[in-house]
Amino acid sequence: MTPKELKERTRRFAVDIIRLCRELPTTLDGRTIGQQLIRSGTSVGANYRASCRARSRAEWSAKLGIVEEESDETLYWLEVAVDAKLVSPERAKNLLKEADELTAIFVASLKTAKQSIR
Repeated sequence: MTPKELKERTRRFAVDIIRLCRELPTTLDGRTIGQQLIRSGTSVGANYRASCRARSRAEWSAKLGIVEEESDETLYWLEVAVDAKLVSPERAKNLLKEADELTAIFVASLKTAKQSIR
């Protein structure tokens, strides 16, 4: 996957997260989980774009580490939303899969980067 394709994929992911959050209940728990999801879910793409503009290998690795954390955090909040019955498992299914795949992509990229430094 090219950086351009991954930028587009993470942008679509952010939009899909926003759309899901619009469907959450306006209860305290729904608003709280929604805020967390929007923050972490939109941060994935924003930080990935920033990593693409890194000035050094070390800066790229550090920024990509943030991307990995944010994608994994988004996965966590999606799981919480399903477990708390704020969203149905069927509705969250594709986003859970995408968050898991994005996290795996960024973990693999960081592992490769660390191996090439050695």
